Amino acid sequence: MNITMIGTGYVGLVTGACLSEFGHQVCCMDLDAAKIKRLKEGEIPIYEPGLDTLVAKNIKEGRLSFTFDLLEAMTGAQAVFIAVGTPSHRRGDGYADLSYIYQAARDIAVHLSDYTVVIDKSTVPVGTARQVTRIIKEENPAANFDVVSNPEFLREGAAINDFMRPDRIVIGSDSKRAIEIMKEIYDPLYLLATPFVITSPETAELIKYAANAFLAMKISFINEMANICEAVEADVVDLARGIGLDGRIGSKFLHPGPGYGGSCFPKDTKALLRIAQEHGAAARLIEAAVEVNAAQKARMTKKIKDALGGDVSGKTIGVLGLSFKPETDDLRDAPALSILPPLHEKGARIQAHDPQAMAEAAQIYPGWSYVNNAYEACQGADAVVLLTEWNQYRALDLKKIKGLMNKPVFIDLRNVYEPGKMKDAGFEYFSVGR
Repeated sequence: MNITMIGTGYVGLVTGACLSEFGHQVCCMDLDAAKIKRLKEGEIPIYEPGLDTLVAKNIKEGRLSFTFDLLEAMTGAQAVFIAVGTPSHRRGDGYADLSYIYQAARDIAVHLSDYTVVIDKSTVPVGTARQVTRIIKEENPAANFDVVSNPEFLREGAAINDFMRPDRIVIGSDSKRAIEIMKEIYDPLYLLATPFVITSPETAELIKYAANAFLAMKISFINEMANICEAVEADVVDLARGIGLDGRIGSKFLHPGPGYGGSCFPKDTKALLRIAQEHGAAARLIEAAVEVNAAQKARMTKKIKDALGGDVSGKTIGVLGLSFKPETDDLRDAPALSILPPLHEKGARIQAHDPQAMAEAAQIYPGWSYVNNAYEACQGADAVVLLTEWNQYRALDLKKIKGLMNKPVFIDLRNVYEPGKMKDAGFEYFSVGR
């Protein structure tokens, strides 16, 4: 099938590459000509394990192409995916900014001739598919098309596996014809008995928000339990295992830490709150999850200050990890960007390492120091803070680190190390909920 992908960001690029791997002819379009040039040369603008190999393979085999010309991209297309950004609105009210979605709808409308399925792949509020339909009809009354909501469930750092082996495929449409085309697009997954959830566009749009909100609540819950554990001298790791073994609860997302971040949970929980408020429905659990998450990040700043005696002025803080999670260079709403700036403002020197995110971090906080490896981050530090649990930080030479530091203070915000082991190694050790 001939498929057009509008947008070559995280979702568009991963989806386009994976669909071409399924055997479809996929043309990815983006208005950024410089980005398209880089992609044609095999340069991937984001870090996602395995994506560079997948893109290069399908370009070589002639199934994946890139262009900044919309007419070229849409010529002969039977399905057009809209995979542009839907960030929180700059007004700061939590609403999703749909201007890129609506502009994409206007742009593709004039090029629609034969029957085409237009697919909302971006995360969008309830009712967006109906609005995209309205816009296309206004721009091109003769267009023969259907709009489908097909939300993505890709985890950064594991996106290719998530696409190739998904828990489910959600298809929101009132058109039998469009549903059949969607099944054809995902035929390799259908043959593998992947569950297909066929529903209305409104339900499909809400499924994505509901899934992310539930996971965000689970993270906020375990972080609250971690704080209670600290207060009563219990161990949140054992607690999480104790409740996670209950099949009704499950162990995933029960890992205490500095709070959630990334491109999805923060903006999607806020957008869902706005949707609920706009329709007069209560969403108190989601409100609480958002509040708990903000408080958790502030609590981590205080934990670091307390570990340094309450005054961070003139102190050097070695930081291990900046991205919001391992295996990504994404800094969007990363806990590091909430926890560290107040310390820097109070006179602390930030000495950071991250395997992938330092270049972007340097653009945001040029006053921080960025070093080549974990051990350089520890050099001369009054405290080391482990903020992102990259694998390379899991088996550090503790004796070497202690020898490099001014003071052996280790603040483990991901509970990577065992308290007893750290004490035996001579560290003053702080973790979350233990």
